Amino acid sequence: MSEPHSLPSSPVLSWKDWLLTEFPASPLQARLGRFYVIWLRFSANRLALTGLGVLIGLLLIAAFADVLAPHSAVQGDLMNARLLPPGSPGYLLGTDGQGRDILSRLLHGSRLTLLVVALVAVTAAPIGLLVGTVAGYAGGWLDAVLMRITDIFLAFPKLVLAMALVAALGPGIENAILAIAIVSWPPYARVARAETMTFRGSDYIAAVRLMGASPGRIIVRHIMPLCLSSLIVRVTLDMAGIILTAAGLGFLGLGAQPPLPEWGAMIATGRRFILDQWWVAAMPGIAILIVSLGFNLLGDGLRDALDPKEADS
Repeated sequence: MSEPHSLPSSPVLSWKDWLLTEFPASPLQARLGRFYVIWLRFSANRLALTGLGVLIGLLLIAAFADVLAPHSAVQGDLMNARLLPPGSPGYLLGTDGQGRDILSRLLHGSRLTLLVVALVAVTAAPIGLLVGTVAGYAGGWLDAVLMRITDIFLAFPKLVLAMALVAALGPGIENAILAIAIVSWPPYARVARAETMTFRGSDYIAAVRLMGASPGRIIVRHIMPLCLSSLIVRVTLDMAGIILTAAGLGFLGLGAQPPLPEWGAMIATGRRFILDQWWVAAMPGIAILIVSLGFNLLGDGLRDALDPKEADS
């Protein structure tokens, strides 16, 4: 008597095949698959991974600055530890003119750098996105008015306009962040407007309009999400400029005030010793260089991953 044939078992998809399938079974699977494809493109770029590593390192340093810092960031030993060179016992990067440990000040200063970057990003980017999408979708006189206001802000160098605003508001880290946010939104509005003008005439937006959606709903629910990828890339690429602007304000005495360990202010205090005790100004300058380079590498990688057609052009 012949044995009955067993039914063929259904193939079990691996998590990679499940993410890369051309026929997703749910919107969640399609969304996760898109993110995975973006990650594959991003991880293929070693320079982008380097930039991501710099950002992760900056986040970890800022989170554990109290643990990592060997000394106080605001108090120093003026009598016994003034202007010690790098490699001195107990002072890896040396000390400044007031006997404060430069390494400890750099570690705590990373928190101020992240604070400036984060607050400017969450303030300027939504303003630019709103102005750009409204101008691009509405068109006509509203577009002309909003874009002329944008052009007025773009006509002045960012640092000069930020200096004028801080001079009017008063020096301080809060006013510096506000001034940088005010002068940083126009490029985002330009990017969002250009993206919106390519989407507003599409069949997808026309179908939503025929379903009775209001202009506000179309902008918020359908156009803004389409502009996010380009906006994220632009914000990441602008982080280096934001850091340099904040450091410039601190160098001029308009940003964070002493004794806060802001990197630009540290360079300003070290310029008196630049010839003989070079490390006082060089160490915060190197920190600004590394972090700015990391954000630029990360932004380039995100641009290539989110828009591979632009990367190939």
